[in-house]
Amino acid sequence: MGVIQVYFRYQGSVCSDLKDIKIFIEDILKRLESIVDDENLLFDLKLILNELIINSVIHGNECNRDKCVHLYLEIIGDAIRIEVSDEGQGIDFDISSYNPMELKCCGRGLVLVDGLSDEIYIDKNRVEVIKYIS
Repeated sequence: MGVIQVYFRYQGSVCSDLKDIKIFIEDILKRLESIVDDENLLFDLKLILNELIINSVIHGNECNRDKCVHLYLEIIGDAIRIEVSDEGQGIDFDISSYNPMELKCCGRGLVLVDGLSDEIYIDKNRVEVIKYIS
């Protein structure tokens, strides 16, 4: 079980409206369901996409409908690469500094994404995640 198709590319943008984001993510997941036959992997991808895109809308673009969130998703061989960027100021976040005992909600989504992926790179208003298919 895993990925049926070893090459897939998706590139798109959506305005920063939570209703539009829901439809946007559902569309991507439908496309992925046709090439990924591992329910656990699909769940991880759904959580990663939700966290990154919604964070971009709320924290990056501050729910400004005039600003967009951009997604690039690529599956090549045994790697899934997801890149999400927004039109906000960007962040300077060190995942290792997050303390779950403080019960802060800011940063928790990126910690979840980090736990679900094999590599994560944060550069201002762009987050890139790589997940290897095992």
